[in-house]
Parts: sequence; C-alpha cells; structure tokens
Amino acid sequence: MTDLVKIQAITAAELLKHFEVSEEAEEYLVPDTAPEVSINKLSEAGLYADAIKLLAHGLPKREAVWWACLSARDIQNPQTDEANVNALIAAESWVKKPSEEIRLRCKQLGEKTKYKTPASWAATAASWCHGSLANEGEPPIEPPEHLYAHAVAGAVNLAAVYSDPVNPDQQFTRYLQQGLNLARGGNGKIEA
Repeated sequence: MTDLVKIQAITAAELLKHFEVSEEAEEYLVPDTAPEVSINKLSEAGLYADAIKLLAHGLPKREAVWWACLSARDIQNPQTDEANVNALIAAESWVKKPSEEIRLRCKQLGEKTKYKTPASWAATAASWCHGSLANEGEPPIEPPEHLYAHAVAGAVNLAAVYSDPVNPDQQFTRYLQQGLNLARGGNGKIEA
C-alpha cells in the first residue's frame, strides 16, 4: 500500500517504460511494486537523479510542473536575470491556470532562456503538457504523453546541483521530499 495518492501508476514498471535509468539504478528498481518502493530505494542509494525522474513521471502534469517551479524558485536570487524570472513566473502562472496563452508564453521563455536553468526547464515542462510542439503556422505536433516529466526532472536535478555544486545531496533529498509531498496530495512546500 502506498500513500502517494496522486500517482496513478500501480507499478514502477508502468512509469519505467517512458524513460531510462542509469546502469547503477537498475539493481535498486522493484518494477512490480508501487513506484514509491523504487523511489525510496533509489534515494537511499544516493541515486537521486533516477529517483527524481521516476517521481516526475508519476506525478500529474500540474503537480509535476509545480515541483519544477518550487525547485527553480528555491535557487533564484537578486542576481537572476529577467528572462529567467519571467520564465518561472510564467510556469507558476500555468500551474494556477493552464491556458493555451500561458503555455505559449512558457514555450517562448523556455526557448529564450535556452534550456540552461531550472526556470527555463520549468517553463518548458509547462509548454510540453498540452498544445502543439510546432511553431505557429505549422501543422500541430502533439507532445508525447510524458515529455513534460523529462523537463521537470531536468529542472529539479539542475536546481539541486546549482544550489550546491560540490555536495548537492541535501538539496536532492529536500527536493525529493517536496515531490513526495505533492504525490501525497500536499502543496510541496516543506521546511528547508
């Protein structure tokens, strides 16, 4: 039994078919059990990037993008450039009201920030949740079902490393706790 009520997948195997884990992670996966079992085993082994990927694929789109926003917001500071500030604000706005207009703004800001920051990936995650990947005037290209989760994992993992490039383990653990809180139906806001 799991308390991750927001994760619809019954087993980790359902999520693992959408991405690859590192070679080191393979021995810690328990595909035929609830995703929480594998997430916990990966985390305990210090394989945070893989645990974050698995959790990102399990969360519903809005909760997943909110998780990316929380980690991106955590590392923003007064020196953060205007484009990244705006990218994060757009992603947060999309979580609150997932409209096509805001999604297009997220897409624009994700491209403008060149996919190099957590805020850029949070905005990109929102833009990959619905709508079209094609540019205006081109035939629509629907995003693959779990594409957003790859961007979410990128945002969260990048935020942890940006936060402490030498020893990001504490931030990885904290961000995983935020994601797990969201999966339990919480708001993801936990104490530092």
